[in-house]
Amino acid sequence: MRKGFLITVLVLAFFLPETVDAQCAMCRAVLESEESGRTAEGINNGIVYLMAIPYILVAGLFYFVYRKMRS
Repeated sequence: MRKGFLITVLVLAFFLPETVDAQCAMCRAVLESEESGRTAEGINNGIVYLMAIPYILVAGLFYFVYRKMRS
């Protein structure tokens, strides 16, 4: 049961980005129309910051649990 579920999740994760267009029409139009690319760079940096914070929080939680279990 778990192996089939894992394979299904991996297959979906592999093929889903090909079918999903994650930008709204207005954001895409603005980012494609600007020649300098500064807005696109800012959007990409914002996405990285938003994505990094949950990972840092979860890593801190795991580190705290690891320290508690070790002592």
